[in-house]
Amino acid sequence: MLVNAKAKFIKLTPNKVRQVLGLIRGKDVAEALTILSFVDKRPKTQITKVVNSAVASAKAKGIEPRQLYVSKAVCENGPMWKRFRAAAFGRATRIRKRTSHITIELDLKT
Repeated sequence: MLVNAKAKFIKLTPNKVRQVLGLIRGKDVAEALTILSFVDKRPKTQITKVVNSAVASAKAKGIEPRQLYVSKAVCENGPMWKRFRAAAFGRATRIRKRTSHITIELDLKT
């Protein structure tokens, strides 16, 4: 791990974020950003922000972005917002609004 960036408490379900992260894991930074620009999924905006943040951290350390690749892309479960919705026969059903913690790590190509 050379550079990492995190985004916490993102209002997206972790399963949907993991689908998009699987596309960029192991790719060069430029290739990962190109893939994200063509993906038609909602998590792409948040993931793009995290990747750009990691690239900015690398530039601050004096590392060229074209030397980097996505070595680790992980999405973990965040806390759930629990809500209730009215159901039949006077009951209530639970709604779980899930959140995500996204972690992107960049490393030098070997």
